Amino acid sequence: MVVGEGRGRMAFERERDDMVSRQLEARGIRDARVLDAMRQVPRHRFVTSELAEHAHDDTPLPIGERQTISQPYMVALMSEALDLHGEAPRVLEVGTGSGYQAAVLATMGASVLTIERIPALASRARAVLADLELDERVRVLDGDGTLGWPDEAPYDGIVITAGAPQIPRPLLAQLALGGSLVLPMGEQDVQTLVRLRRGPQGLVEDYLGECRFVKLRGAYGWSEP
Repeated sequence: MVVGEGRGRMAFERERDDMVSRQLEARGIRDARVLDAMRQVPRHRFVTSELAEHAHDDTPLPIGERQTISQPYMVALMSEALDLHGEAPRVLEVGTGSGYQAAVLATMGASVLTIERIPALASRARAVLADLELDERVRVLDGDGTLGWPDEAPYDGIVITAGAPQIPRPLLAQLALGGSLVLPMGEQDVQTLVRLRRGPQGLVEDYLGECRFVKLRGAYGWSEP
């Protein structure tokens, strides 16, 4: 079954517009690039056909493998917090998941390298991104994202889309001067969204509110179950 079968494109577009208005703008998201990207990217393509009608709900949704696609507001908040500048800023994403966050960043103009530890999710994300013709701006790699990808560092922005018990030190070493690292960090069941900016005098931390993500797994994440 084709995702969204039985529902027209216009219906999904109206739902995205409503999502942006009610969930993002109403909560203070102001970056026009973020708002425009989330109006454009067809979120329903990143969930199963059974959940397509709920794709724009104000909640995370399961995508299989005990993982989720993040709540729209959280995707917008993390995208805005990266504070990307310039033409084609380079972004490293840890935790591809469905591929939706990467698609939003790419639609904002970023060049995205995203790492996924679960092969089935990485393969599915590649297929959706290619179908949406975003594969030239997004590369999906298999591996432990907590180690980053030093061969192509430094990055203008790094975003971690799973809850971390600590800041993965390899990622700090791969962050460019003037860049931002955004991640949920804290306990297993609840975290704080943290932004670290690398300035001339060192790192500056900002705290952006409480959040809840699935666990970050890997060498600098939570131990495997």
